[in-house]
Parts: sequence; C-alpha cells; structure tokens
Amino acid sequence: MSSSKSGIVKVIEITGASNGPLSGLQFAAKDLFDIEGYVTGAGNPDWAKTHAPAKKTAPAVQVLIDAGATLVGKTLTDELAYSIDGINVHYGTPLNPQYNDRIPGGSSSGSAAIVAHKLVDFAIGTDTGGSIRTPANHCGIYGFRPTHNRVSVENTVPLAPSFDTVGWVARDANILKKCGSLFLNEIDSPNRPMELLVAADAIDALEPKLRPAILSTIEKIKPYFPVVGHVELAKLGWDHYLTNYRIIQGYEAWQTHGEWIKASKPTFAKAIQERFDIAEKITEEEYIEACAFRKNIIANFEDLLSPETVLCMPTTWNLPPLKTASEIELQNNRTQSMKFTCIAPLAGIPEVTIPIKYSGDKSIGFSMLAKKGEDMLLLDVCQDLTLLLD
Repeated sequence: MSSSKSGIVKVIEITGASNGPLSGLQFAAKDLFDIEGYVTGAGNPDWAKTHAPAKKTAPAVQVLIDAGATLVGKTLTDELAYSIDGINVHYGTPLNPQYNDRIPGGSSSGSAAIVAHKLVDFAIGTDTGGSIRTPANHCGIYGFRPTHNRVSVENTVPLAPSFDTVGWVARDANILKKCGSLFLNEIDSPNRPMELLVAADAIDALEPKLRPAILSTIEKIKPYFPVVGHVELAKLGWDHYLTNYRIIQGYEAWQTHGEWIKASKPTFAKAIQERFDIAEKITEEEYIEACAFRKNIIANFEDLLSPETVLCMPTTWNLPPLKTASEIELQNNRTQSMKFTCIAPLAGIPEVTIPIKYSGDKSIGFSMLAKKGEDMLLLDVCQDLTLLLD
C-alpha cells in the first residue's frame, strides 16, 4: 500500500527507549507535531515552504518515545486541521479500510487510517472540533479527546487554542488506556462510574438506520451502571452550540494564522479557503459574545456531570460521506456531525469514542463523555465495556 493511502506522509523512524510501559509498540504522529530536524508540514505545501525545520520535538511525541514506543512516521492532516473530512487536495485522501468508498474523516485522517490499516499500534493527532473522534468513528477504531489542557500542545501547530487538544487513536481499549495513563500520569480513576446519562435528543437526531445499533449498545451496558437516566441536550442550549463554536473557532483560527495567510498567500482547498475568508470577518464583539455563551455551557455541564457520571451519545450523525459526495453534501455532513462533536470542546470535557457493530463487519462510533478532569474514568469504563460489547 502506498504511503498516502495508508496515511503516512513522511517516514521518520525514531526508536523508543529500551524499556518502558509502551516498549514494543509502534506509533505515528499527525503532521502538526514538531519532530526535531524535520519541517512540520501541517497539510499544506506553502506552510512547509515557509517554515524551518523544528528545533525541538513536541513533548506529546517525546513522552511516547521515552516510554518505549517507536515512531514510524508523520501522518496526513487536513490543511491546518481546519476540516473533519480527511480530504487533502495536495497530498491525497487516505483510504478508509472499513468503508473503502467513503471518506476517512479528519483532520487526523492519516492517524486514524494507519491504525485502522494495522500498520501501527496507535497514533496521535489533534482534536479541535472532532478531528480525532470523527476519523475514529469513520474508520472503526477507538479515539480519545482529553480534557482541555490536560496534555501539552507545545510545539504543535495550533488552530483554535481554546479548543485544541492532543488526542490519540488505537485499535483496542487496552492500548488506548496505556496511552492515557502515560499522558495523564494516572493508572486508574479513583472514581467508580455510578450513573449513565443517555442523551435522548442526540439519538433522535441520528440517521434512523443507525439508531438500532446505538440503542442496542445502551441496553448492553446498562447493567454496568447502578443508575441510568436521560437528558435532553436542548435544555442545555444545544440548538445554539454549533453557531457559537464556529464563531470562537473561526476568530481564533484567524488570529492564529491570519498574518501568515496574508503574507504568504497560500493555496488552500476551496472549502478551507472559504472557512478562512469567513473567519477573517468575525468581529471581536461576536467573539466575546460567543465566549460568554460558552461560559454558560461550561457551567451547565459542571452541574450536570458528577465525578461518577458518564454521558453517552452517538459520535456523529451518520455514516461517512461517499468519496464522490458533492461539496454541498460534505458541508451538510460537517454541519450535522459537528452538532455532536462540538459539545466536548465547548464544555472542555473528555470524550471517548468506541466502535460498535453496525452491519456485518462494519461499525459506527459510540461516545461517552465525563466531567472535566475525569479522563481516566472514561478510559477505565471504555476498557470494561469492551468486554460487554464483544
């Protein structure tokens, strides 16, 4: 298989430490992470041309190498991570090994594809508005977005700093948790999950043909939780989440990259150029207003979730779009999916996505979210529930 189809854009081999918790494992890193001596490409040739080789390896990469994992290369990303499609007009689109005729999801498309192709044990990427969870959902693997600011994003190309996180994907829950224990410096959560909250209106918003898989999963995992309840996300302002998310993301993306865009005049894919054009026009007043709305979201989820509560919902709203999908279809998919994936970044809370059986050997993503800081609770639950879902 060619490198581009498998998700690799640059082969870089750095052998891990001789012993450590990740000894014997191989991983790849999204091409947003600095590797000393190499140019970080960020999915765009003009970015690569205008940036010098990195002087320091990103801490999120170095900690894995120090723990014994061997880096095998850098993986494809959507341009500057400003998409959840996984389509890159410059370098190609990684093959989705689960749905060959459909897109892999992004922006950590290469990281998800190389894991799903079984070429590495795990991979790291970034997640701003769904960039780990979406490709994990599409490619049939596990994905984790931690609590905001739990994992260092130093020496990583940013997009929207108040949402940016380092995330990781794996084919099994055990490796997912091993990575979490390392990044979070915890072995197990001190808390026991006592309550499962089902996001009822998120399930109602799901494509109908996917609902049986989600509902069946919920029935299987109910016995694990002493208490099971339901919540209506609409009562927490869900109808307005995406609008405010896009204002904050767009404003911060332009503040982060606007000067470089104006100076370098890079060639972007049409859809990504349009996103930056919109971002440039977002005013500071709009941003401040959206941030005030976000404070209410954070407060709402602080009240909703105890340290022993898990909220569950679909990861995205539908199967990944076909490769032949029009830009209008892709845009509609982004809008519908990000209604789901914008919740965790807005609230600053962790989310894990688990592949569950949909049809035959095909899967879709099932998400669980927890209170801010309860990352290990989710990883523990994920590991336990894998046995129930086999």
